[in-house]
Amino acid sequence: MGIFFIIWIYDSMAYVFGSMLGKHKICVRISPKKSWEGLIGGTVFAVITGIVNSLFFDELSLINWVVVALLIVAFGTSGDFFESKLKREAGVKDSGNILPGHGGMLDRFDTMLFAAPVIFVWITLFGNI
Repeated sequence: MGIFFIIWIYDSMAYVFGSMLGKHKICVRISPKKSWEGLIGGTVFAVITGIVNSLFFDELSLINWVVVALLIVAFGTSGDFFESKLKREAGVKDSGNILPGHGGMLDRFDTMLFAAPVIFVWITLFGNI
């Protein structure tokens, strides 16, 4: 659950900060609305969520929760750009009709699809830090 909390907070805060302050776009050709301001705002809140997770989910240490948050930001953002590129190449706005206006179902899971394997490897190798 802690991983989902980080993803949800990261995505939400990146959207809020990007909508309010986003002036410097990351990659207009692939995802024209994503900004550096959104990425930074989302990252700050992802790390804060990781810290809060360490208080409730003691299976991982504080350091591991912060690393997991940063892995989610790095690989989740990559997943989001990858999915956006697929949609651009296919010429569609949404990856499905179940959640219109939200990018489709794939958009709800692209972060997890890219971040989960890396998180698994991290926890397997360094979970006792």
